[in-house]
Amino acid sequence: MPKLSEAELLARDAQPDLNAELLESAAQLRAGKLGRVSVVTRNGRVIDSPVTKARLSTRMSQSQFATLLGVSKRTLQDWEQGRRQPSGAAKTLLRVAERHPEVLRELMET
Repeated sequence: MPKLSEAELLARDAQPDLNAELLESAAQLRAGKLGRVSVVTRNGRVIDSPVTKARLSTRMSQSQFATLLGVSKRTLQDWEQGRRQPSGAAKTLLRVAERHPEVLRELMET
């Protein structure tokens, strides 16, 4: 997305249509144009988060996904931010979530 000049920003913000902007953003997310998941550490290192990608593929919140995996929300956040690594069983569930998100969504509904 190109950067807007100061004049373009002022013109855009003069008449905001938040509903249209939200709908456009949702369409871009569905089309895969937005939503690259990565974490930037304090020293500037960028980490792509496979845990976050798996969670987003299921379309679940952090709380829902953590409950489904049987871990705390804080543990899930640590995994997503690269501070901790999931165990063997959790890694397997994350692979299932990434490859077959519909299976985990189905489990959440039952």
